[in-house]
Amino acid sequence: MKELGVIILNWNGIDLLKNFIPTASRHTVCDRVDLIVADNGSDDESVTWLRTNHPEVKVIELGENFGFAEGYNRVISQVNYPYVTLLNSDVEVTPEWWKPLLEFIKDNPDVGAIQPKILSYNDKSRFEYAGAAGGYLDCLGYPYCRGRLFDVVEKDEGQYDGDPVDVAWASGACLTMPAELYNRLGGLDPKFFAHMEEIDLCCRVHNAGYRVCALSDSAVYHVGGASLKQGDPRKTYLNFRNNLLLLHKNLTGKTRQKLLFRRRLADTLAIVMYLIKGDIANMRAIIRAHHDFRQMRQEYPESAKKDVLLTLPGANHSAILARYILRKKRIMVSKN
Repeated sequence: MKELGVIILNWNGIDLLKNFIPTASRHTVCDRVDLIVADNGSDDESVTWLRTNHPEVKVIELGENFGFAEGYNRVISQVNYPYVTLLNSDVEVTPEWWKPLLEFIKDNPDVGAIQPKILSYNDKSRFEYAGAAGGYLDCLGYPYCRGRLFDVVEKDEGQYDGDPVDVAWASGACLTMPAELYNRLGGLDPKFFAHMEEIDLCCRVHNAGYRVCALSDSAVYHVGGASLKQGDPRKTYLNFRNNLLLLHKNLTGKTRQKLLFRRRLADTLAIVMYLIKGDIANMRAIIRAHHDFRQMRQEYPESAKKDVLLTLPGANHSAILARYILRKKRIMVSKN
């Protein structure tokens, strides 16, 4: 049995497969690692192309489109590897990219999830928005990253290189976990539909007593925004709704009541900001996100047993204050 299964989820993505699979296969498939494409019921030529051109890549046909979260959940529940990596289909990997990730998580059984440094495919000197060099949640639960603070994405000048560091969340663009832990925690939440599923999963990793880390010895290049671009009202809606859901799920009852009240006040400022800018579509997206959150939270009646999120690296900062009041371009979080 090989140690690591690297899983790419595909749905009618033959162009992305043609672009990224040759490199992924060359730098991944070996005596320790399998590369698997899980196909979500594509009706293009994805499966035929893979089997004809890359027989070394394992193909799992799910038969229908289960979406991102449920697709991964079904595949990981049936494969037999001690460790799995969720790899987006629009990621370009580098030579032996997987090795530092696998070695670190094997040598540190208290680590439940880890990501590499994620750089932009379109500008390889800069970090990629979704994940960068590891993610944080601020004092109100807003996500930010080492290398990205809201609309500011930093150039990679080695400022985050060095020893692995503890973070609040690892990006789903390239996320490595023990398969048993992934399955035990229930995997990605299909109700999220898109965006922040991996942050929610990492919150559960923390609440289960494990660490989440970012590693700079490995780097990949991510296209990002393939489904929804920044500023798209649909993306705004999903980000705000899912962020509220993950806080609701991963805090104790009394704490989440207080924090979500403060979030409503902060999100009201975001609504006003969009109104002043004349961006009515994004203003309405936030309002609808809060409305739908109030409906969906009833599907999660239980609360977390402890408030680990409040003690995670980066949780003692305010991303809104840093970016929009103090006009900072980064938040430096002390290494533990």
